[in-house]
Amino acid sequence: QTSLSIWGWGSLGLVLFLATFGPFAIFYFAFYILCFVGGGFVVTLLFGKSNSEKYLEQCEHSFLPCTSVGIPKCIEEMKREARPIKIDRRLTGANIIDEPLQQVIQFSLRDYVQYWYYTLSDDESFLLEIRQALQYALVQFSARSKETDWQPYFTTRLVDDFGTHLRVFRKAQQRIAEKGSQMKDQAEELVDTFFEVEVEMEKEVCRDLVCTSPKDEEGFLRDLCEVLLYMLLPPGDFQNKIMRYFVREILSRGILLPLINQLSDPDYINQYVIWMIRDSNCNYEAFMNIIKLSDNIGELEAVKDKASEELQYLRSLDTAGDDINTIKNQINSLLYVIKVCDSRIQRLQSGKEIDTVKLAANFGKLCTVPLDHILVDNVALQFFMDYMQQTGGQAHLFFWMTVEGYRVTAQQQLEVLQSRQKDGKHQTNQTKGLLRAAAFGVYEQYLSEKASPRVNIDDNLVAKLAETLNHEDPTPEIFDDIQRKVYELMLRDERFYPSFKQNVLYVRMLAELDMLKDPSFRGSDDGEGESFNGSPTGSINLSLDDLSNVPSDETIQLHAYISDTGVCNDHGKTYALYAITVHRRNANSEEMWKTYRRYSDFHDFHMRITEQFENLANILKLPGKKTFNNMDREFLEKRKKDLNAYLQLLLNPEMMKASPALAHYVYDFLENKAYSKGKGDFARKMDTFVNPLRNSMRNVSNAVKSIPDSLAEGMTKMSDNMGKMSERLGQDIKQSFFKVPPLMQKTYSDPDHCRVAAPIDDNVDDNIPLRVMLLLMDEVFDLKERNQWLRRNIKNLLQQLIRATYGDTINRKIVDHVDWMTSPEQVADAVKRFRDAFWPNGILAETVPRRDKAIRMRTRVAGKTKLLEVMPDELKHIIGAETTRKGILRVFEMFQHSQLNKRMVYVFLERFLETLFPQNKFPELFNKLHSRSKQMQRYKQRLHSTQAPSLQKSLLVSHIRLLMHL
Repeated sequence: QTSLSIWGWGSLGLVLFLATFGPFAIFYFAFYILCFVGGGFVVTLLFGKSNSEKYLEQCEHSFLPCTSVGIPKCIEEMKREARPIKIDRRLTGANIIDEPLQQVIQFSLRDYVQYWYYTLSDDESFLLEIRQALQYALVQFSARSKETDWQPYFTTRLVDDFGTHLRVFRKAQQRIAEKGSQMKDQAEELVDTFFEVEVEMEKEVCRDLVCTSPKDEEGFLRDLCEVLLYMLLPPGDFQNKIMRYFVREILSRGILLPLINQLSDPDYINQYVIWMIRDSNCNYEAFMNIIKLSDNIGELEAVKDKASEELQYLRSLDTAGDDINTIKNQINSLLYVIKVCDSRIQRLQSGKEIDTVKLAANFGKLCTVPLDHILVDNVALQFFMDYMQQTGGQAHLFFWMTVEGYRVTAQQQLEVLQSRQKDGKHQTNQTKGLLRAAAFGVYEQYLSEKASPRVNIDDNLVAKLAETLNHEDPTPEIFDDIQRKVYELMLRDERFYPSFKQNVLYVRMLAELDMLKDPSFRGSDDGEGESFNGSPTGSINLSLDDLSNVPSDETIQLHAYISDTGVCNDHGKTYALYAITVHRRNANSEEMWKTYRRYSDFHDFHMRITEQFENLANILKLPGKKTFNNMDREFLEKRKKDLNAYLQLLLNPEMMKASPALAHYVYDFLENKAYSKGKGDFARKMDTFVNPLRNSMRNVSNAVKSIPDSLAEGMTKMSDNMGKMSERLGQDIKQSFFKVPPLMQKTYSDPDHCRVAAPIDDNVDDNIPLRVMLLLMDEVFDLKERNQWLRRNIKNLLQQLIRATYGDTINRKIVDHVDWMTSPEQVADAVKRFRDAFWPNGILAETVPRRDKAIRMRTRVAGKTKLLEVMPDELKHIIGAETTRKGILRVFEMFQHSQLNKRMVYVFLERFLETLFPQNKFPELFNKLHSRSKQMQRYKQRLHSTQAPSLQKSLLVSHIRLLMHL
């Protein structure tokens, strides 16, 4: 009703207005209002103008003071052309370092500041302040570096950090293997497990966020750079926030972050490894080993695609004559590579892996290693020790080893005694007393009624020995009769050596000795590929694919003859080469290929088979060597004829039937591949290990004879120590294998959950080189998982090698090498490499595009191949071929994860800063910077949950005691 009344009254008013004034009254009314507003605006404008003019006239007649003369002069000075700024270019005190450093500073300012600063201002003062701040920081950094002792960092902390990183990686791999589940993203699971193990080992720090989160990594570098600027810059410059932030961003995001990303890139590391060992040529057999051992489908597919591409190219060539045979061999090799890749890919995709130890053990045809060779070889002896301990015959083996140690010691003592008697010095009674004490120690430990365990031997021999010890002077041969009986017992008794050859430990021993190969093995069953008989490194896994496809009862006919001979020149070395044409027939197919061998290959092969089959030594006669004119054409033809006769006699069916295992060696020699010398020459392998020890013992003896008179007292003490050697050896063996408790119990700490260098004694004089070698060997080859006798033997060998090579000067040489690494020349070279890497030819390097995945995978294969090939054979003889291969591949696999590589780079950086600034609390600082780690928080929660019950229990006990006291 209200709205209706409003509309009604409004309509009535409008009708009355129109009826009174007419229809045009609205327009007149609007015009009047407009004129009123316009007139008011014009009047206001005119009034304001007149008032403004009057005010200006008054200001003109006012009296102001004269302008100062300094202002125009300042304006003129600013308008003048800027004078050149003089900068002190001295930074480190060495011109060869200062020059490239100045270039790095100039390039950094140009590419990170000047390109945008000049769009805002032409004033150079800001750039000058930044440059002076950087130079001041570098001067302070250089002064700190000169005052720092870098020897502990390079010889102890650096190796300790690398060994600890490798230990954490090994433990992470073991945990994933224990889970046993096939995870889709195993790399991510490995990274998570790695940082779990890291926090368990470090206890107070974990670097998972810095290594896995780019945002947290940038924040960490900013904080670290700001701390460094606080320490290196003057207080006034540091308080200038604008300049400080600019310098911080240049250091963190412009220099450190790209450098760390490059150093942690697995592809970059693989390329660097290949470049470091570029002088080593890739070996076909080592390459095939890597293919057969690879568990990465990407690697196998990349190699297969490249082999297929090369195969298509070779098939497209139009050749004739001698080249066609070469191309056919290359095609066969590529076909075999493709087949191996396909077989390995199918096995990985199906998830079916074969227990190769059982496969080889059931195959039945294994090489026989004599007992006397086992007893003098490090690798073989440790497996025989383990077996004898399982069967309860360890006392016999330990007695034999202790007597060997006693014999060597006694011989050394008598040689020293004879040399002293020639010089007129008499210490006969003292030396004989030491030998008698050592002999009685061996008798009491193994042969007396109180011995535990006791060697069970003929009582008459023991009584005779006791009589000799009581009435005669001891000699090095005093235990020979009993030792010979113990050896025969271990050799003949079915519980010991005969049963050991049927045990799984024997198969594993053959794998470590590079002797696990089957005589009836053949690489390709369809005739398309080359023959390939396993591995030069002797891995038990290498013949996995082939052993599972080859029937053992297949009969083979093999014929071979030397078809041609020639002279080759390789890197200035001339030698004769013999082309052998080989025919192989079986029930379903026939193959023919050519292989090339030198006379030295024939000689090595002949020694190999005559050592394994003694009856062949009287039947097979290899043509003799000739020192001069051995490249004469007539001589080569005569040798070709003699070698052909040797081959025909060797391949005689009657010869093969008489020695069935001989076929294995013949196949290996005639296969179309590079011949691996000494692969079966076990005796020479033993000599390469034993001879250095014998030579070092002779060196010790010769050194003793040449000692001047002034050192006679010191040599007497050394002789006393050598006289107690056999007794200590026996005690060490008993403590290692019978767990003899020490007199004082040590506090228990799990060695796998502490840093690598924790148990190392820093007070030993020659500890620096041993620390480096033992730490690396322990962690790389996992020697701590082996028995302690092997590790102690390796340590003794390294001590002998170090002392024989350098003697007491080893520490001084290490210090000299560290000084050389930190010399101005080397530092300048490192700065130049950094400059050339980031600014090639003075231009900021563009971001390198990530290489194709197939190329990166092939680079991985090439890197692993070169690493395996560069490993010396002496190392395999000491710790075993299988252990060497696993250790090298474990290290290589560790570098294939960028997050883990970043962790190692940051650890090195943190240790570097802790060494450079020892007075500052950098460890506490890093703990705070890494305190937001999720793994660290979980670890503290688990630790708190495990400690809470014990804390409650202790509180309850204390309350009870308090109540009882009250």
